[in-house]
Amino acid sequence: MPDVSITDPRLLTTMPDELNAATGLDALTHGIEAFVSLAHNPLADTHALNAVGLVCRNLRTTISEPREMVARSRMAQASLRAGLAFTNAILGATHAMSHRVGGLLDAPHGVVNGVLLPHVIRYNARASPERFVDSARSAGIAVDGMPGEDAAELLAEHVRRPADDVGVPRGLGELGVTEADIDTMAHTALDDACLTTNPREASEIEIRQLFKDAL
Repeated sequence: MPDVSITDPRLLTTMPDELNAATGLDALTHGIEAFVSLAHNPLADTHALNAVGLVCRNLRTTISEPREMVARSRMAQASLRAGLAFTNAILGATHAMSHRVGGLLDAPHGVVNGVLLPHVIRYNARASPERFVDSARSAGIAVDGMPGEDAAELLAEHVRRPADDVGVPRGLGELGVTEADIDTMAHTALDDACLTTNPREASEIEIRQLFKDAL
C-alpha cells in the first residue's frame, strides 16, 4: 500500500478512450458497491455517494472532450473518493464475479464491471432496497417517495447508459465468456473476499445464474 497517492487529472488526458471508459465504470461500481456493502459506514457512505454522482455527470464528457479539465478533474476526484469508500467498506458481488472474468480471460476489469453491475443491482435490491434509493438519487434519478426496488431498477437502467455511451458490450459473450466458463467462474467467485460484504447472500447456483443473465 502506498504512503502517498497523488491524483493529478492532467495525467489522465491522454488515456485511450477504452481505458478512460473502463476506469470510469470501475469507479462507478466502487461507489455503488461500497454504499450498499454490509460494511458500509458514515465515512465511506459520503465518499461513495459523491463518487456515484461525479461519474454519472462527468464520464461522458471525458470521452467526448478528453482535455476539458473541469470534467476531467471531477472524474479524478470521483476515482479518489470511490477508492476511499471501498477501502473502508469493501465491495460486493460485481467485483467478486468480475475478478473471475478478468483472471480467466484477461478482460478489462472496468468493462466487465459495466456489464455485470446492472444485474447485481437488481439481485441485491431484494436485500437492501432502501440503500439503492440514495444511490439512485446521487446518480441524478428522481426517486423521492419511490420504493427501494423500483429505485434500484431505475438505477440498473441508468448505469447501463454511460456504458452504452462509451461502447461497453451488452453481454459477457462479446468479451469471450462462454457457457462452458460459467461453472468454474461461479465456483471460484465464492472464495472472493468481496462476496463477504455483498448485501445479499449468494450461493454458487445464484452466481451462476447472474453470469448467465449477463452472458
